[in-house]
Amino acid sequence: MKEEVVLNLPVDLNGELTVQMGQTAQTDPKHPQDAELGDLQQVTYFELARLMERASRRFSGLIRAELTKLRVDDIGPAQAMILLAIGDSELSVAELLDRGHYVGSNVSYYLKQLGDGDYIDRVASQRDKRSARIKLTEKGRQLRANLRDAAMAYERAVNRGDQEQRMLETAFQTLHQLELAWGSTPRYGV
Repeated sequence: MKEEVVLNLPVDLNGELTVQMGQTAQTDPKHPQDAELGDLQQVTYFELARLMERASRRFSGLIRAELTKLRVDDIGPAQAMILLAIGDSELSVAELLDRGHYVGSNVSYYLKQLGDGDYIDRVASQRDKRSARIKLTEKGRQLRANLRDAAMAYERAVNRGDQEQRMLETAFQTLHQLELAWGSTPRYGV
């Protein structure tokens, strides 16, 4: 039987990642405690990946709600995320694929929807007619600005201070390290 790799969060001074559950923390039956560690609960990479997937779905729900408030009904959260990924840049589909975790066929579909809705301009590359450069139209830039404003308002509403900001930064750094590790492992091994 294969051993499961365990991740403990957040980072301590030695670079170890630990999640310390306080004495008042409730035990979740889905996350068994390790008898040797007392209140320290082990988080596996699999559980972390499942949590990230659930958090991503919740975030898509927030974007869907914001699109509804903005009366945008011709695109969904996935297309809105692509608008945010494009930003002020003009880039190729390959560059867009590098910026997000999209499947190529999905991106083609999403870009067609965004083009049909006049959110992006697609211009064939002069060098290679098979590839295209993509940039936001004025309508796309306006929707992107509205979504960014909504995100800033949400952050102001939930941010409780410096400690929470440091925790957010630690979480980002940890997830970024995992992204790099998980991305290179299939190519180069463990």
